[in-house]
Formats: sequence, C-alpha cells, structure tokens
Amino acid sequence: MFERFLPKLRVNSVFDIDLESLYAQGYRGIITDLDNTLVGAKAPLATPELVEWFEKVKKFGFKLVIVSNNNLDRVSKFATPLNIEFVHAARKPLGSPFRRALSMMGLAPKEAIVVGDQLMTDVFGGNRLGLFTVLVLPIAVTEEGFGTRFNRRLERIVKRRLHKSGLWLEEENK
Repeated sequence: MFERFLPKLRVNSVFDIDLESLYAQGYRGIITDLDNTLVGAKAPLATPELVEWFEKVKKFGFKLVIVSNNNLDRVSKFATPLNIEFVHAARKPLGSPFRRALSMMGLAPKEAIVVGDQLMTDVFGGNRLGLFTVLVLPIAVTEEGFGTRFNRRLERIVKRRLHKSGLWLEEENK
C-alpha cells in the first residue's frame, strides 16, 4: 500500500536531475511543483540559477508545465514572465491536474516525469498515473502553510513504514 508514495528517484534539488539520462530514456515532459520545489514558498520569482535550469530543460527538448496547489495570482506571477504554462489550484494528488498537464504537453504518462517536494501530493499523484516521480528536498520548510505542515507529519509516518519494509533507505535520502 505504501509503495504508491515511493518516488522513482530522490535528489537534493532540481539541479541534481540528470536531464540527459531521462531524455535518453524517452521522457519528453516535466511536470513540476512550484513551492519548495523550484523556489521557497514565499519567493515570488525564479532565481538566476533556476532560469538557467529552465533554459537547459528546454535545450534538451523537454516540455515543461508547473502544476501547483497554490492560487492563480501566486503561480501566474512566477510562471508568466518565464513563458511557462501552468495549472493552478490543482488539488494534487487528484489525477486531473496531472492529466491536464499531460494534455497541455501532448504527451502520454510514460513520456513525462513529475518533480516535487511532497510524497503526499506530487509523488502519490504522479505514481497513481504511472508517471516517473522525482522527489526533491524542500527548499524552505519554515515557509510552509498549515496544509503542507500537516502533510509533512503524514510523510514521516509513510517514510517509517517504507523504511520498516526496506523500501526507504535513509542513506539514499539526500
């Protein structure tokens, strides 16, 4: 049961994702969370390093869509200046925002990856649709809202269960 919360890959940040390898494996799209995945929850704009990463993503040939549970104002102010499509108020882990992002990119689930900082929303939602899931460490835990803090408590329970079953090795948790 808890295997649905297990990401296919765990990295420190989006900058540690081996884009070349994923492209070689046939992945063509990236669905990414915004808050605490790309920038801190209170950071309004992309950092120069992140802008450079977006350019690298596009250079490799990936399509990119931000899928966030946050509101239109927050997500559009971040994504619009970067010319990145987005889905706001997504209600992850429901499947519909992921399917919408896939449709926006014109891709099948087997061609896309999901990148996020939460097991309960990003990883669980992506795994349910058969997407390749990548878990990053959250950027600014102290900036998280009530819902995310609640999810972090549930994550600890899930991680303990996965660890007991031998599926979550702490040394892998970068």
